[in-house]
Amino acid sequence: QVRLVESGGGLVQPGGSLRLSCVAPGYPLDYYVIAWFRQVPGREREVVSCISTTDGATYYADSVKGRIVISRDNTEKTVALQISSVKPEDTALYYCAASVQVDTDVTSQCNARDMDYWGKGTQVTVSS
Repeated sequence: QVRLVESGGGLVQPGGSLRLSCVAPGYPLDYYVIAWFRQVPGREREVVSCISTTDGATYYADSVKGRIVISRDNTEKTVALQISSVKPEDTALYYCAASVQVDTDVTSQCNARDMDYWGKGTQVTVSS
């Protein structure tokens, strides 16, 4: 069982930026698809971004393109999500998820149904 731990959430003002991190303590997550999802109460969980730890290929939801960068630190074995120019609509509980990569196209696995492991989430609140 892979345990995922998110960090970096908190309160941020509109227009600001923040960096979320995801780590699997003691587990390298090589050859995985790592994804970030977010959810607000009463709405479905939505995918934000995914990255392949195999080749670094990425996917971004249209709603966040240009403002979010997903990256992997191979030394620290973490996956980060950098959010810039945050908006109130970015307020959500952000989850890190992972699945063993089985397709060369990371996009094909970038959905909640295909994720095998989930973190407990980190809250992001955008407010002045």
